Amino acid sequence: MEKAKIKASQLFVLVVLFEMGSAILVGLGAQAKQDAWISILLGLVGGLGVFLIYYRLFLYYPDLPITSYVQKITGKWIGRMIGFLYVIYFLYCASRVLRDFGELLTSTIYTNTPLIVINCLMIVTIIYAIHKGFEVIARVGELFFMIIYIMAVVGFLLVMISGLIHLQNLRPILENGFMPIVKTFLGETITFPFGEMVVFTMLLPYINDSKKVKIVCMGGMILSGINITITAVINIAALGTDLYVRANFPLLTTISKIRIAEFIERLDVFFMLYLIVGGFFKITLYFYAGVAGAADIFKFDKLRNLSLPLGGFVLFASVTIASNFAEHIKEGLRVVPVYLHWPFQIIIPSMLLIIAFFRNRKKKANQ
Repeated sequence: MEKAKIKASQLFVLVVLFEMGSAILVGLGAQAKQDAWISILLGLVGGLGVFLIYYRLFLYYPDLPITSYVQKITGKWIGRMIGFLYVIYFLYCASRVLRDFGELLTSTIYTNTPLIVINCLMIVTIIYAIHKGFEVIARVGELFFMIIYIMAVVGFLLVMISGLIHLQNLRPILENGFMPIVKTFLGETITFPFGEMVVFTMLLPYINDSKKVKIVCMGGMILSGINITITAVINIAALGTDLYVRANFPLLTTISKIRIAEFIERLDVFFMLYLIVGGFFKITLYFYAGVAGAADIFKFDKLRNLSLPLGGFVLFASVTIASNFAEHIKEGLRVVPVYLHWPFQIIIPSMLLIIAFFRNRKKKANQ
């Protein structure tokens, strides 16, 4: 692993930026319609419970990433196989998020630019960030955090002033009962974005004060969960349930409706910067976890030796992962959570924790 150390405040910033990343871009919880905000809050509670699994594993192996301690828990060969699968998973997720933001740019601003060109520029920037090291990524996160947070507050105020909020769009609450909310929670919001904290199983060893990991990560999840919930409420209140469900990018649609004194309008271009910054950090952390995991398994001393070929893999996957944006969203919100997120975020870590518990209890008994 890279010899880097970051402060607790930097970890907090990375958690918030990562969690919000693409979650505020798409219509999260749209299957629950006007009750989407309830399913997001349930996802936050469930995600905090899932994070405690990662945290407990971190307490057992505070100096090791998941690709290393899985070998100690399950044995060298099985552990390497599972670790390699996690590397593929992280890189696959990076390619999906890269596709999200590539589609955002090609469908709004760069309408005549091929998707691969946009994605290529993004992945080159991310590879450069990997070359600079994890400490630099964390410091850049601190720099951008206040900027995008100020932009978010300004955007919220402008939406309110524009008179776009219609609270009747949030009613009736629980119109179809609690089952649609539970299905959305289990099939989407517990894994996306809150279960994606699994990526930090590769990054927690970098923090310089391990005692603050729990409060910092859970605090970051709570803050981002509240922000995502507020975003969903604003989108539904401004657009209505039907448009929230059908819109490719509900937040951008909401921002584009801002009109103040026939002077302040068309602000969606400015808020694109806010979305792109969040997307950059989400892709970067996923990609960094994949590169660091591969370097750990295959015993590479320098991450930069792997960043270029793996970056090419992520770029290629991002443009071939789906034939169009509708297919990409359908796979991302319905297929991937069941067949990838649940196994890698919940099932495998839970099994690892159970085995680690008995292994460590046996060691203590022998001592």
